[in-house]
Amino acid sequence: MVRKESPICEFDLPAIDFKLKGVDEKYYDLNSLHGTNGLLIMFICNHCPYVKSIIDRIIRDTKELKNLGINSVGIMSNDSNEYEEDSFENMKKIALDLDFPFPYLIDETQEVAKAYGAVCTPDFFGYNKKLGLQYRGRLDKSRKESIGGAKRELFEAMKEIAITGNGPIDQIPSMGCSIKWFD
Repeated sequence: MVRKESPICEFDLPAIDFKLKGVDEKYYDLNSLHGTNGLLIMFICNHCPYVKSIIDRIIRDTKELKNLGINSVGIMSNDSNEYEEDSFENMKKIALDLDFPFPYLIDETQEVAKAYGAVCTPDFFGYNKKLGLQYRGRLDKSRKESIGGAKRELFEAMKEIAITGNGPIDQIPSMGCSIKWFD
C-alpha cells in the first residue's frame, strides 16, 4: 500500500462531466448528481484501510450535507482485477450493507479519476452550485484511527460552500492509499 496526499485546491476549477454506472445499474452524470448548493465527489474504494476507518463518518456527513443542498457521490477507480474487494459485486454489497446515502459509481476505465487528478482513497472534491472547485482537503485529522472530537473539516467546508459559495482558504490535504492504476 502506497500512502499519498491529495494536491492543494485549485479554486474554481470546473467539474468535469462524466457518465458512470452505479451499483443500482443506473448511469449518472454531473447534471443528475448536482445539488442545489453543490456537489461532493469522493474517490473511495472498499479495501482501503483509510476509507474503512472513516466510512461511517462519510455516511453521516453526506446525509447532513444533503439537507444543505449538497449532493454527494462515491467513485471507485481502482483496478479491481488486482483488488477483488473492489469488484463491482463487492461495491454493490458494501453500498447495500452500509446503506450508502449517495450513488456509488464504478470508473472502469479510470478515465474519470485521471481527468480529476485523483491520487488517493479517499480523495474529496467539493464543488459549489456553479460546479467550481472549493475544497480538496481531508475529512478530519483522523488517519486510520478515529480521533475523538476531531473538527469535521470536510463537513464544515461544504457547509460554508453551501452558504457562501466559497470554501476555506486553509485546507489540509486528504491522505490515503494510492489509487490502484492499471499496469
